[in-house]
Amino acid sequence: MSTPQSSLDPGSQPPATPPARRVDAWTVLRVLVCTFGLLSLAYWGYLTWPFPLPGVLFMIGAPLFAAVVWYLFRSPRSPIETDVVGKTIVEVALVVAAGASWLSLRHPVVGLVFIVVATVSGIVTARRESA
Repeated sequence: MSTPQSSLDPGSQPPATPPARRVDAWTVLRVLVCTFGLLSLAYWGYLTWPFPLPGVLFMIGAPLFAAVVWYLFRSPRSPIETDVVGKTIVEVALVVAAGASWLSLRHPVVGLVFIVVATVSGIVTARRESA
């Protein structure tokens, strides 16, 4: 009769390691797009609202709200199970909010370029997730 072995016993197999995540150009672009979107919302809060009280609240609150919504509904590790349509709606809303912040700051070229790059990045990510 064999006795169970702990993972510390000699001769036992090491625990399986999770597969390594791929880091390629699209993943780096995705991180940059998300970071730029959050910084855009913070910059919008800084320039649009008077300092100190409403400005600080919007400078911190807008990107924090966007990050929490993204985590809850769009993140690969989100605690709320969302279908493809829900994920798309959340991502489009966040991208449009960040792009609109640049439009409201009278920098439409930056906003439109951000929206185009974020859209391409989102499409590539969605295709990878569905494959």
